[in-house]
Amino acid sequence: MKIFAYGIRDDEKPSLEDWKAEHSEIEVDYTQELLTPDNAKLAAGSDGVVVYQQLDYTRETLQALADEGIHNLSLRNVGIDNIDLDAARELNFNISNVPVYSPNAIAEHSMIQLSRLLRRAKELDAKVAKHDLRWAPTIGREMRMQTVGVIGTGHIGRVAINILKGFGAKVIAYDKYPNPELQAEGLYVDSLDELYAQADAISLYVPGVPENDKMINAEAIAKMKDGVVIVNVSRGNLMDIDAIIDGLNSGKVSAFAMDVYAEEVGLFNVDWSNKEFPDPKIADLIDRENVLVTPHTAFYTTKAVKEMVHQSFDAAVKFAKGETPAVVVKY
Repeated sequence: MKIFAYGIRDDEKPSLEDWKAEHSEIEVDYTQELLTPDNAKLAAGSDGVVVYQQLDYTRETLQALADEGIHNLSLRNVGIDNIDLDAARELNFNISNVPVYSPNAIAEHSMIQLSRLLRRAKELDAKVAKHDLRWAPTIGREMRMQTVGVIGTGHIGRVAINILKGFGAKVIAYDKYPNPELQAEGLYVDSLDELYAQADAISLYVPGVPENDKMINAEAIAKMKDGVVIVNVSRGNLMDIDAIIDGLNSGKVSAFAMDVYAEEVGLFNVDWSNKEFPDPKIADLIDRENVLVTPHTAFYTTKAVKEMVHQSFDAAVKFAKGETPAVVVKY
């Protein structure tokens, strides 16, 4: 059996070597290049490929793999929105993802960013860097005094709720598919409008499916409390970034943290120092003292990376054996 992996980063290599040591009977080869139609031939002779979501997996890309006799695609990430699923069906691809690798990693990041915004940490850091050690007027807010709205109560949202409980915050939640335990606790509100009207801060944990596209838009923001804090570590397409900027300009949104961006491919995970920055909207947000921008790093912990590598390779082996992994994508 042979598995070929694309886009293997240096930080993934230790986890990959650990997996290889536990599966010495399986031939594993890899490249740091992302999968494209031009390099699909590198996987020739393989029983499946392991890939990471950065570029689109277009019909041309999938056809190039199929031309090599490869019909098993195992993602080291959650999202499948960059796959041409119609082409995948026609070409009989088996697809797996890693839907749960470390909910704690993402939830922790979101709550750390929310706490930093409430305590105006970016402003204070800038003052201290200039040796200005006066605290006033940079006064913060306590998490326990906030009503925090959690949109989406899957694995990640539930961890975030537990963290918020530890702070003593009042939590309200909304989910189209309520969790019975949270429902018994009485945390859910009946509608997003109700959550918008009550929440001092809002954090998102929903998928980037079409029905959620730009759910945080001008209309939604208008329904929120004045001075609302918004945190998005889920999917970039959930936000209408122009509406967010307008909200920050007007003061309706008092602070904002983003880890994802609809146009992040080709922008995030690139060193732009000493180069012309290509996105004026993100440049503007980065420069604001009440905005925290991280380049899709909420997931990026040693635990999460290990799980993403191990689970994806385990799934690739299952496919190669003609079995169905638990993380198969049904599409």
